[in-house]
Amino acid sequence: MKQTRAIVITGNGTNCEMEAAHACRLGGFDETVIAHIAEILSGEIRLDDFHFLNLTGGFLDGDDLGSAKAQANRLKNAAVAGGDEKLVDQFTRFIAAGKLILGVCNGFQLMVKMGMLPGFDGEYLHQAVTLTHNDCGRFQDRWTYLKADPASPSVFTLGINKGIYLPVRHGEGKFLCDSDATLARIEAGHLAVLRYSDAEYIQPTMEFPANPNGSINAIAALCDPTGRLMGLMPHPEAFVHYTQHPRWTRENLPEEGDGLILYKNAAEYVRNNLV
Repeated sequence: MKQTRAIVITGNGTNCEMEAAHACRLGGFDETVIAHIAEILSGEIRLDDFHFLNLTGGFLDGDDLGSAKAQANRLKNAAVAGGDEKLVDQFTRFIAAGKLILGVCNGFQLMVKMGMLPGFDGEYLHQAVTLTHNDCGRFQDRWTYLKADPASPSVFTLGINKGIYLPVRHGEGKFLCDSDATLARIEAGHLAVLRYSDAEYIQPTMEFPANPNGSINAIAALCDPTGRLMGLMPHPEAFVHYTQHPRWTRENLPEEGDGLILYKNAAEYVRNNLV
C-alpha cells in the first residue's frame, strides 16, 4: 500500500503550520510535509503528490484587502514556474481527484474567498459566501462549544454525534452569504457542519460570547456537498491532546483532544479511498 501523504502550506503570513503537521501525524498520516508557497510556485513541490491539503491559520498578507483576499487572488492567477500551468489548476485537479482539503481560520477565509466553499454544482472558483469582521468589533481569543450536524456529509466530522470544544482566535470570523438562496442551499444540504452552541451542544446560539463573531445561523464550519472540502474558524490542531485544554489540571480528561478526530477521519478516508 502506498504511503498516505499530507501537506501543510505556509508563507505570506500563515501560522500554526507546526501544530497542523503534528495533528496530521497524530491522526495517522505516514508522511506530512510543510511547504512554503514559494516551493509550490517554483514547481519544486506539487500538490498532485499529496492526498490531504491543510490551509492553516494566520494573517495572510497582513489581511490587506480583507482576510486572505490577497492570497486568494494570488493563487487564482499565479503561474507555476517552468510551464504554462497556473497554480489554481493544481487546486482544481486536487479536488477532482477526490482528495481532501481542510481550511482552518485564515485557511477557511482563503477557501471562501477563492470560491472553494460551498462548492455548489462542482463550481469551486465562484465566491458565494464570506467571512468578515466580528460583530463585537475586536479580536476574539476564547474557547467555544460547537454543535455538530450528524447528517452532514463532511468526511472530517464522522463520529461526532453531539459536539466538540475548540478554541477560536480571529478578528474576521463572521460567516455571511451572498443571498438567502445560498443560505437555504447550505441548510438543505447539511453543509453547516458545526455551529456555535451552548455548553450542552443542544441549541445553536447567536448570543455573544458563545457565538464570538455573530455568524449567520451560528455557522462555525462549512463543507462542500462531497464532504471532502471543509473550512472552520475554530482551531482543531490546537486541541489534539488533553494538556491543551484550559482545565487540564482540574478535570479528568481523555488523552485525545476533541480536534484530533478531524485528522484521524482524514487519514482513514485516504487509506480507504485514495491509496
